[in-house]
Amino acid sequence: MSIVTKPFAGQTALITGASGGIGQAIARALSRSGADLILHCHRNREKLKLLSHELEGSPRILTADLTSTAEIDRFVADLNDSPIDILINNAGVWRPTPLGRTSSAVRDETIDANLRSVFWLTSCLAAQLRERARIINISSVAAKTASASGRSLYRATKAAIDSLTRNWALELAPRGIRVNAVAPGMIETGMTEKHLADPATRERLLARHPLARFTTVEEVADVVLFLCSDQSRHITGQILNVSGGFVV
Repeated sequence: MSIVTKPFAGQTALITGASGGIGQAIARALSRSGADLILHCHRNREKLKLLSHELEGSPRILTADLTSTAEIDRFVADLNDSPIDILINNAGVWRPTPLGRTSSAVRDETIDANLRSVFWLTSCLAAQLRERARIINISSVAAKTASASGRSLYRATKAAIDSLTRNWALELAPRGIRVNAVAPGMIETGMTEKHLADPATRERLLARHPLARFTTVEEVADVVLFLCSDQSRHITGQILNVSGGFVV
């Protein structure tokens, strides 16, 4: 029996927010599986250049501020109509938005980065998606839980991502395009580093994890890889939690 070691050979994958912890892990996983990569970042182009030395082939690096519709339009134009087999909507922000103490700038950034950009970029790329393409949206278990921590807007944008996932799965099904989301639990990345630096906060969050540890970026990437693969060929419109039981 032959073993397929490069299941995504000849396929092109676009990863937004590829300079972050989850984005880098997904890039490594897809590269090992043979995909040709287009890596997006906002500002950290040098980080992606360093990452590209670890990856197979010659990943293409593009920068854009996805909170700007004009920047998204330019970004799509820079792709030169390249057909896309895999779209990973990973870029986003994690900001506190307490009621009565949130600026309009933070409000707009959170909605634009986490929701509007995902809708507009995917919409602009719809014609470039190949038949039987896969879209993976990076959501969060925060979409399914509530907290008094003052991050309600982040949670709301991720709940909206879950809704887009389910609706797009039906909308794109006639083209054989599958749409799913991955919802990580708490992960130690640059985005959460400051939050988890407080010992009391760290202990409180760990206590809510039945498997007694946080999720790793590699574990998220493994699930993304599964949802992109033929092993999940009859799965669409689903949001898969990767949280060690944080949400059941």
